Amino acid sequence: MNFRKAIKEYAEAPISRHLVLELLSVYKRPNDKISELIKSEELIPVRRGLYITGPILDLPTPEPFLIANHLRGPSYVSLESALSYWNMIPERAYEISSVTIKTSKLYHTHLGRFNFQQLKIPYYSYGIKNITYSPKQTMLIASPEKALCDKVVLTPKIYLRSIKQTRDFLMEDLRIDIEVLSTLDIKMMELWIEKAPKKNSLKMLIKTLKAL
Repeated sequence: MNFRKAIKEYAEAPISRHLVLELLSVYKRPNDKISELIKSEELIPVRRGLYITGPILDLPTPEPFLIANHLRGPSYVSLESALSYWNMIPERAYEISSVTIKTSKLYHTHLGRFNFQQLKIPYYSYGIKNITYSPKQTMLIASPEKALCDKVVLTPKIYLRSIKQTRDFLMEDLRIDIEVLSTLDIKMMELWIEKAPKKNSLKMLIKTLKAL
C-alpha cells in the first residue's frame, strides 16, 4: 500500500496508534509495519501511541501548539508560549508551556520540550481561545489576559503585594510594554478572581493595571 497516500488526510493533526493500525489493517502484522515506518522516519513518535508524519513524506504537519493540545489533554497553551504568541513578551519561548487539569508533567520529544502545569477547575476553564491555524488545525490557547494570570498563579514564590512590585514584575521581569498592558480586558479578569488561586496576587495585578 502507499502509506503517504493513506495518511495524507490525517497528517495535519497528531496521529494515534489506533488510527495507524486501522490504516495498516491490510498487513498481517501491522505493529511490525509501524516499527518499520518509525525506523524509516515516515512516522515520528511524539509519545507512546502518538505520532506525526516525518519530513520524508513531505506532508503538512501539525503546529507545535496543536501537538501540545494532543500530547496531554485536556490542556491549553499558556504562560510564556501564549504571551509570546500574543506578542506580549519579546522572548521566543524555548519550550511549549501548557496548562492541564491533569498532574504536571514535562515531555522531552524529538520535537522539543513540552511542559504541562496543573490548574484546577473552574479557574482552568476561563479565558481559553480557539485559534484556527488552517482548515484542519484549531488550537486551544490562553487569551492574553489568562496567560498573564496563569503566569502569576504558576510562578513559584511570586506573591504580588504592592503596585510597585507588580509593575516591576510586569515591565522588568516579563518586559511587557505598558501600551500592551493597557489593552487587557480588566473586567473579564475580575470575573475569574473568586475561583482563582493566589487571589490576592491577582487582585493586586488588576489594581496595578487599573493604575497604569
